[in-house]
Amino acid sequence: MLAELVAEIGPLWETQRQAELQARPRQRRISAGARHKLVFVDRLLATLVHLRHGVTHDVLGCWFGVDRSAITRAIGQIRPLLAQRGCRIAPGQRLTTLAEVIAHLGDNNQTAILDATEIRVRRPAASTVDHARFVLGKSRINAMKAMVLTDAHGAVLYCGQVRPGSVANITQARQSGLLELLSDTRNVEILADAGYQGLSNQTGGQVVTPPRKRRGKYLDDVQWLMAHHDAARHAHAARRRPVEHGIAPLKNWRALARHYDRRDHLPEIVPAIAGPLSDQQTA
Repeated sequence: MLAELVAEIGPLWETQRQAELQARPRQRRISAGARHKLVFVDRLLATLVHLRHGVTHDVLGCWFGVDRSAITRAIGQIRPLLAQRGCRIAPGQRLTTLAEVIAHLGDNNQTAILDATEIRVRRPAASTVDHARFVLGKSRINAMKAMVLTDAHGAVLYCGQVRPGSVANITQARQSGLLELLSDTRNVEILADAGYQGLSNQTGGQVVTPPRKRRGKYLDDVQWLMAHHDAARHAHAARRRPVEHGIAPLKNWRALARHYDRRDHLPEIVPAIAGPLSDQQTA
């Protein structure tokens, strides 16, 4: 996998580096200037170790024999290249956007599972205006949400659309453009939990949510109705179980288990981790 990453990202990094050099107002002659102490393979390794194990930039600088600022610049260069790779679904085939995922599901008549995962982040300062935007309503922790879409076996197809913790799951799905994409696609079934109640009617039944509980003291045979309702919800939860197996490997990466870095880096870190994870699942 590391050799594939080097072969895939190496030319992109070199092209980006040459573009930055040519954009400088002061041009240098060929082979002039200082030499890089940190080659591309080391930059890639430092980025992966930082995301996987949460090693600080100071420690990585000691390991590779460079300054902390060199590690920071290297991670800032490699992380966007990892994020734009997308998720692998087959050898030589990747899905980079949500539109490509929905089109793939519609062409192959497949079932997907939709969910959101919370990532704990640092608490904003009390003096900031939006310090309460990241507080989750149910657990009262500071977090951000990432929307995850897997196939029926739990393989990650899409991971992104990071929003503050106060944003509801259904709002996050609407802001991602999922409703517009499903309106142009047929033969797609997406299983979702009770946090997405209401999307079923708006998507023509393509988003399947657990049945609502019928209430009322004048209903006949309430005992049978409650038992039927519980059985339907348990069956729906059993079909959605693979999405938890797809989210669990994401949390094995320390950058997503508890995020101590800047919060505005998280929308780039989530797809950067989902790409190598999909490579491992496909292999």
